[in-house]
Amino acid sequence: MTTIYPPESIYNLIPQEEVQFETPPRYLSKFRDQVKQETHSSKAAHRTMGPTKVETPSPEKFLRKHSKEPKLPEKKPFAYMDGERPRKPSIPARIETPKMGIHIARDFIRDNAIQNLLAAPRQPQPIYADTKHGDKQPLQCSGLVPKYLKKKDYGQIPEYLLQRKEEEGRAQLEYDEYVRERLRQGAMKQLSDEERLSTLQGLKKNWEELHHQYQALSIVTDTSPKKYIKEKLEMQMKQLEKDIDLIERHKTIYIANN
Repeated sequence: MTTIYPPESIYNLIPQEEVQFETPPRYLSKFRDQVKQETHSSKAAHRTMGPTKVETPSPEKFLRKHSKEPKLPEKKPFAYMDGERPRKPSIPARIETPKMGIHIARDFIRDNAIQNLLAAPRQPQPIYADTKHGDKQPLQCSGLVPKYLKKKDYGQIPEYLLQRKEEEGRAQLEYDEYVRERLRQGAMKQLSDEERLSTLQGLKKNWEELHHQYQALSIVTDTSPKKYIKEKLEMQMKQLEKDIDLIERHKTIYIANN
């Protein structure tokens, strides 16, 4: 918001100092004279239609017909240059008898007919249609031809499988050597068949006892002790099942001696 003063005010009676504004001098480039000189030197000389003094053409040099067409060199008789190319032999005269080779009487029509009769029929190129309009494409490039049968290594074991088999055999030999060394040191022993069967029967008997206890639980598990007992029996039965499966799958079992 601005304050609006009346046209007549007591403050106007106070004498005020007159403020004078100084205008800065106009900028003049130091290249002003050089620019003027270059402008006059390049434009002032040809203000009219061309230069002022032009040499007038001579009236004798008027334009003649075909004067601007290129002129070809004069024709010269053709002659072979010595050493540039070998010359062909001349045509024999009418008196001379040309030397002919051995003439063989041959019936080309009969030979051609026999060759066509004995030739094998032309086999059509195998194609396939890939659109409903019957557009045809070569069958060789379609991927339907079993080209892998013609490979040199067809039916052979790949190189990576042979390498993997060698690595597995090497790892098995190292493991067998490690087991023999541990057995020689007495750090572990191998379970006999009787011990393995007795251990397996004991695990199965323990699983049956736990299963009998699990079946005797109440159907409703509404308290914390019931839930705890049920979860504990399930965990023990799962562990026994893992041990039984491990012993049944492996015929040879080693036990470390503490």
